[in-house]
Order: sequence, then C-alpha cells, then structure tokens
Amino acid sequence: MSSVDILVPNLPESVADATVAVWHKKVGDKVKQDDILLEIETDKIMLEVPAPNTGILESILEQEGSIVISGQALARLNIIDQIVAKKDIKRIIQNQKSVTSIASQEDVIIQNNEEESHKILTPSIRKLIAEHNLQPQNIKSSGTKGRLTREDIETHIHSEKKSHCTDHKNYIDTDHHQVNNIKNDHKETRILMSRLRKKISERLLAVTNTTAMLTTFNEVNMQPIITLRKKYGELFEKRYGIKLGLMSFYVKAVLEGLKNFPIINASIDGEEIVYYNYFDVSIAVSTIRGLITPVLRNVDTLSIPDIEKNIKNLAEKGKNGKLTIEELNGGNFTITNGGIFGSLISTPIINPPQSAILGMHAIKDRPIALNGKIVILPMMYLALSYDHRLIDGKDSVNFLVYIKELLEDPMRLFLEI
Repeated sequence: MSSVDILVPNLPESVADATVAVWHKKVGDKVKQDDILLEIETDKIMLEVPAPNTGILESILEQEGSIVISGQALARLNIIDQIVAKKDIKRIIQNQKSVTSIASQEDVIIQNNEEESHKILTPSIRKLIAEHNLQPQNIKSSGTKGRLTREDIETHIHSEKKSHCTDHKNYIDTDHHQVNNIKNDHKETRILMSRLRKKISERLLAVTNTTAMLTTFNEVNMQPIITLRKKYGELFEKRYGIKLGLMSFYVKAVLEGLKNFPIINASIDGEEIVYYNYFDVSIAVSTIRGLITPVLRNVDTLSIPDIEKNIKNLAEKGKNGKLTIEELNGGNFTITNGGIFGSLISTPIINPPQSAILGMHAIKDRPIALNGKIVILPMMYLALSYDHRLIDGKDSVNFLVYIKELLEDPMRLFLEI
C-alpha cells in the first residue's frame, strides 16, 4: 500500500496564497476518489480539493485557518487498491485512529458514508453552515432526498433574524427591571472575516482613498421597456428558452454609451491613460459570501438572448460558488442593480481599476410632469459614479443622459443609433 501527498492546486498568478477554509474529512476517514477533502479560500473564490485516489486519510498537515501556497502539502493519503482485504482496511484504521469500538470501526465508516449520501452537504453548503455557525439538523431541507440547498439556509437565516427582532421587541415591552436583567445577559458571536470579505473591504477602502470619486444622477421612464417585455416576453421565452429580463437592456445601453464615450471605457495606469478597444462588462452579483463581479466578455458580439443566457449562467455559478478566477478577472465597466433588493437610490463605489460604475435602482410608479400634464409612470433612478481624475463632469453627465435616452427609446438599441 502506497501513500500520496494532497497538494494545494496551482493558484493563478494574481493569487499569492490561500487559506484552508474547512476540512470535510478527518484523519482515519475512508475516502473515495474525487471525494472533496477540503476547501481552500482565495481572495476571489473557493477552491475544492478532491481526493486523487481511493484511500484512508493518514494525516492532516495544514489545519483550518492556515495560509498555504501553490503546491504545498495539505495532507497525506494512504492509497487503497481496488481489491483490498477487509482486515487490511481495519488494520490501517486501527493504526491511524483511536476508537472505542475497534471491531465495529469498518461498519461505522460504511454506515456513515451511506448516511451522508442521503443528507449530502456540498462543500459550499458546509462552508455556509460553518460561516454562520448553524446546526444542519435544525434547518428544514427542501432538496432532493432531503438535501439542504442554499435557499434553505438563506430562509433559515432570515427566519432567525426575524425571530431575534421579535424577541427584541418583546423584551423592550416588558417592565424596566426585566429589561435590565436581560441586558446584562447580552452575548456576542465573533467569527473571522472570510478572505473575500477582507478583500472587498480593502478594495473599497482603497477606492475612497485613491480616487476622486463623484456621482451624477438621473431618472428614466421604464414604460417603453416594460411595454416591450409584455408584448414580446412570452414569444422570446418560447424561442430562446429564457426570460427577457431588464439587464440585457442595461448592458446594451452601456455598450452603446461606451462606444460613444471612449473615456468611460478607459482607466489610469500610473501616468498613462489606457483606452480599451474591447467591451467587457462586469455584472455585480450578490452572494451569501459577499458581492462579486463576474465579467461578461465581448458584449459587442452578443445578442439580447446571448446576454440573458450568459448573465443567468454567471449568476447561478456565483451563488453556487462555481465561478473561476478567469470569470472574475478583468472588466472595463460595472453595472450593479440594487433595485432587486428594493434600493430606491444609492451611490455605487467604483470597481478598481475601472473608472466608472452604473447603478440601477427599483422601478416605482411616480407622478411625473409630461407634456404639461401630471401622469404616473414607472420611474427608475440611475447613478453613475466616476473617477473625476480621468472623467470630466461633462462627459459623465452626457454619458448618463445618453443611457437614459436609449432606455426610454429601446428601439435605438437594436438599430445601434
């Protein structure tokens, strides 16, 4: 029987190191080839490390929280041949792990594997449970064969917060003496920030300290796009197998804006201005681990159906923790839609090294003066944050007005005028 080292996968050049986030196996566990042994976290994504062979985990060299680099040994695995006598497996387990009932250890391992197959917690789900200090048995599952899904966890967290708020209100309504007693029993829970959260913090702070960021606002009448979607939405879905959303219109409008205002599609590199002759647009996606911005490549070559399909694919991969480094790197301009959470107006922060970001918001019916009359229309606020070191106020305002005009007359998007 031979052994093999479990190594840190090769990290991209832009990633110097990683953190051991969570071990899914422990010393003495029998694992099958391709079973996920652990997850390591970079400042961009989570990486799963599978077992290269079937075997028994002999030792763990790097514990959770350890900083590791490409090619570093994480653990050692004793490889088990396809056909191995049961007594050999039992002997290995006895040598590697102290157990109270050695005679039944093999049956326990097999039973555990069988039980886990019926309540599999995927690596991303295990990570979420660990980050929020949850007990999986307390979470109602809705997945196939009783498996926990990301939606189950989000629902559980939301209900816990709601319950906490209710409890908080109840004790405020009690007498003063009881409030004081409860106040003395206040507890705190502390967890380490994830690598992604720390990276987000560093980047946001760097933006505020190193750019001259300003924001200009406008509003857009969304009725033409709403009417167009109602008229062609069903036919579009039948033809392309995907719903006609709003984001594809935003992306198309931004594309035309970048073409007509090249300075928005540029960045500062030292003492040079870099003009990009391609159009890669970052789309902000909210995940339970934080906000990420996967990149929609070469949007000038994509049709409306292509944009909708690609955005859906990126969003799903983001929520499931399946995005790659390549899908997160780059991007010349970012679109963020706080409207899906109900935000009416906000000031988005630039995604460096980009020079501008467009914020979309909730669509609300509001009374508007139109042709001398007061009418109620579905209106949405637009916000463009930009680096004033590179982009002048005139260009930023003209760019945003152009976006507004395209969205209010969407036929121009198809005619590219």
